[in-house]
Amino acid sequence: MLRWAEQPASFGAAEDLEWASTELGAYRAAAAAGEPREDLIRVYVPRPTVAFGQRDARLPGFEAAAQACRDHGFVPAVRRAGGRAAAYHPGCVVVDHLALQDDAALTQQARFAEFAELFVAAFARAGVASSIGKIPREYCPGEYSIQGPAPAHPVKLAGAAQRVVKGAFLFSTHVVVADPAPLRAVLTDVYRLLELEMDPRTVGAATDVAPGVDVPGFVAALKTEYAGWAGSRGLTLTEAPLPPHAAAA
Repeated sequence: MLRWAEQPASFGAAEDLEWASTELGAYRAAAAAGEPREDLIRVYVPRPTVAFGQRDARLPGFEAAAQACRDHGFVPAVRRAGGRAAAYHPGCVVVDHLALQDDAALTQQARFAEFAELFVAAFARAGVASSIGKIPREYCPGEYSIQGPAPAHPVKLAGAAQRVVKGAFLFSTHVVVADPAPLRAVLTDVYRLLELEMDPRTVGAATDVAPGVDVPGFVAALKTEYAGWAGSRGLTLTEAPLPPHAAAA
């Protein structure tokens, strides 16, 4: 089975990130013990959060950038996966895919490409045109960013990061569906204070491309695409409760 778990509400900015790290630890333990463990897709709508990368936290301007987040009503948090600062709020969706895989470290690039295609298909199903590729001077730049052809300037619709441990991986994607203005405002200040290059025009949302899309509609489209992805691998997508952890208490 492929377990699909929609988290009813955010646990908190740091707690949401910690939940995924704790669950990845459980997958690593299963791999070490030779125990089977089904893939898990965890989907949630986040609280206003700026997730900094490890490198960001070592920059001289980090404390000022963290305070700027608070001033904008966002909680600063440092994620263990790679990448630069990314912002999300209740107009966004975060999707964590956890799985056992023996060669997880060797297949990272292939995984970026595979899941980028899956999310482009989900956007298309939701009526949003998108493509894969880095936008010049985008925030949290990545080769497999998903961009949309907004009228004024291409905008980043989704970005992904992953953590790999022995025998397992955590692949995390954040999708911006609606209300990009607060994200643009906080990221403009954060990147300025970190002294990192970023074009504010790249901060957008799916509603810049297709005004009628909303979070529930995108989640439904993504679930359909994941069901097809599972079926192509001989799996059945099954709704499941989210495994509890102390971070979620």
